[in-house]
Amino acid sequence: MSKKIIVTDKAPAPIGPYSQAVQAGNMLFISGQIPINPATGNVEATDIQGEATQVMENLKAILTEAGTTFASIVKTNIYLSDMNLFAQVNEVYGKYFEKDFPARETVAVKGLPKGVNVEISMIAAL
Repeated sequence: MSKKIIVTDKAPAPIGPYSQAVQAGNMLFISGQIPINPATGNVEATDIQGEATQVMENLKAILTEAGTTFASIVKTNIYLSDMNLFAQVNEVYGKYFEKDFPARETVAVKGLPKGVNVEISMIAAL
């Protein structure tokens, strides 16, 4: 099985030795995205809704580059700095899906890159 690296300048460049996404066969594995504005390389969101929106827009840009949409997502992992942020992130996240929601888990972690409050990774079936 061959793999294809997915890269777009409409999502943040990786901040480590990983790819934005990798397509293997009919599966797309998207690395965790944090709320970095790809135009500036900075975290500009001032609240959790803004952070969640930027993360989802980064994911959308990668999906678009791969030629797909949120409708193809089968699994999502959400990492939060505090579970008290769950409802606010869930509200933003839900706006990006129409029906047939993917499987998902949400966990609180001790820390996230650049001190952000949310990171989301996804797996799509193409």
